[in-house]
Amino acid sequence: MSDYKGKKVYLGIDVHKKTYSIVAICDKQIIKKATIEAKPEALISYCQKHFSGAVIESAYEAGFCGFSLHRALLKAGINNHVVHAASIEISARDRVKTDKRDALKIAVQLAAERLKDVFVPSVKRELYRALTRLRITFLKNRTRLSCQIKSLLLYFGYTQYYKKAKCSLKWVQSLLEMRETNDVWYSIHQLARAWVETDSKIKNIEKKIKLQAAEDIALERVYRSVPGIGPTSARILANELGNLQQFSNEKKLFSYIGLTPSEYSSGEHVRQGHISRQGRSLPRKILIQAAWTAVACDKRLQGLFEKLGKRIGHKRAIVAIARRLIGHIRACFRTGCLYNENNCLQTGEQDEATMEAVTSMK
Repeated sequence: MSDYKGKKVYLGIDVHKKTYSIVAICDKQIIKKATIEAKPEALISYCQKHFSGAVIESAYEAGFCGFSLHRALLKAGINNHVVHAASIEISARDRVKTDKRDALKIAVQLAAERLKDVFVPSVKRELYRALTRLRITFLKNRTRLSCQIKSLLLYFGYTQYYKKAKCSLKWVQSLLEMRETNDVWYSIHQLARAWVETDSKIKNIEKKIKLQAAEDIALERVYRSVPGIGPTSARILANELGNLQQFSNEKKLFSYIGLTPSEYSSGEHVRQGHISRQGRSLPRKILIQAAWTAVACDKRLQGLFEKLGKRIGHKRAIVAIARRLIGHIRACFRTGCLYNENNCLQTGEQDEATMEAVTSMK
């Protein structure tokens, strides 16, 4: 067995549900290839057995497995990186893809320091985020059930019960009170009961989100101070973006949310297109919705919106306002102040709760 004591070993890990594919590099040479069971403790045991005394640096792609493996490796003394899949360089001529090849690419680029880490949130923030994402899942399920109910009513000619009404709890309960006995109404009743059950789950989740907001008051105060951002939007943004201190500049923040314009330039010709829409779509949608309200409440943003609207159109202008809005929110966290329409930040003494938000998550 080779002695790697004091040497640096780079470990590329291709993570799957059942297996980890591993390629290890030391002194620019491949020293190990293996496929083991997909358990953090099995990987740690493998490293301790084969690379005893070595300084181990590992990496794997962010994905379905989350950050549990990352935290287990750090706890075991292995300097792990979670990297964005798009940051891994792939040759245009590379037509063969296997797990071990993927692990090798990660190991080689890790050794060459060409990989970029993704931001790893705290365990507490991940648990908070799971709740707001669960609410969105149930909202989509409820919307789908609404469409299915209305589709059956229209398809079988029950337009008198449809009436283009919004699918509310009162309206769904009125359908459940119908005493029709044919198979169509049986299907409608089953869908209606599922709708009521899903609606009840959403309300229970929203109660827990309110409790969560009370616990996370530092971030809540900043997001709620921004016009157009209500209780639910504030919770989603707080859980998805945190206190924004992970972004060293606004450019990285805009790129993460997908508010960066695409560009096709060559020589003297410079052409910018629509926004890239890369990154997290959920915060982007909320910010654009908030921007419509903000331009009606904030005179500064309203003036900018009208000026841009005449030049590039109102739909593009509102995207620019959303960019400006999230930039102001980042400035609030960096300075420890709340949002104010006159100068974007409240003057006077810094808010203690806001400063706590800035420092607690660094």
